[in-house]
Amino acid sequence: MRILYVAGREESYSRTRIVYKALKAQGFDVIGCFPPNKSFAHYPRLLWRAVRLARKCDVIIVGFYGQLILPFIKLLTWKPILFDMYIATFDTMVNDRKAADARSLKAHFYKWSDTLACRMSNRLVLETNDHIRDFAAKFHVDPAKFQRIFLAADDSAIYPRRLDKTTGAFLVHFHGEYAPFHGVKYILQAAHILRHANVRFQIIGKGITYDADLQLARELGLTNVSFIDPVPYEVLADYMARADVCLGIFGENDRMLRVLTNKVIESIGMRKPLITGRNEPVQELLTHGQSVYLVERANPRALAEAIIILKSDPDLRHKIAEGGYDAFRNHCTMEKLGQGFATILRTMNSNGK
Repeated sequence: MRILYVAGREESYSRTRIVYKALKAQGFDVIGCFPPNKSFAHYPRLLWRAVRLARKCDVIIVGFYGQLILPFIKLLTWKPILFDMYIATFDTMVNDRKAADARSLKAHFYKWSDTLACRMSNRLVLETNDHIRDFAAKFHVDPAKFQRIFLAADDSAIYPRRLDKTTGAFLVHFHGEYAPFHGVKYILQAAHILRHANVRFQIIGKGITYDADLQLARELGLTNVSFIDPVPYEVLADYMARADVCLGIFGENDRMLRVLTNKVIESIGMRKPLITGRNEPVQELLTHGQSVYLVERANPRALAEAIIILKSDPDLRHKIAEGGYDAFRNHCTMEKLGQGFATILRTMNSNGK
């Protein structure tokens, strides 16, 4: 079977790279069609290339971010399409970033683009059943079109190893693009609570709330937090390897309730004890006290208390780290991701839809 994999993000983008590698590892003949970077200016040429390449392929996978190009690919090729939706434009731009009021024309356009892409796909992949229920209801799509495949991490880079810390303090790690649903401000407030507890935080990345969070750190006079610019994926794994605990997401908006996130998967893939805000998607994969430590979202005191509990209990840290790693090996490796896609693709190819 020959597959055309078209994505709106460049090949080096984590989701694009991981899916591409997983498909090849399953033995598929995969033709990649990606833009050089995330700029929408590349989309017309990307679409033109995709339509030309589609003639030689049996099935098309449209990856993230694909809402704007998928309808055109469908109309111009009429090939079966598997949509790796990943996130909804409406959730990102309206619920998380607050870039538009939910009743505005812009918000209606975002929702329309999500709905149209869902309806014109033959099958769709999302990472949790909770996400599937939400999208099916929100975009009026038959739930049977969706298939759950948990997120995966690139296990050529994400794997357990020991590296010595450069601090004698208990080291807490977070990385991300500072999206509002990450709730970095609550991590900083927890750091302030723990300023005399011999706990140090390393926060890697940049993004939307970075400037506001940096200002908050200044206002709080934080001396136990290191802000580190984005680093290559392999280097990020080394930072995680040195940490005692890794953090997930803690924001207060609705998007936080709907997502699992790469950082959660990467943390358990490194066999690190993970603390994250409680939501349904995380609980489909992990269990509190067994493979994750869950806290109330948007609550810095609850986060600080969880850090102290794990700091003072090495056995619990070990138990959670091992339980999380077991979940990773059972559900979140590149092989598991590839197998999930392969099952759907072979069904689509045999049925022609």
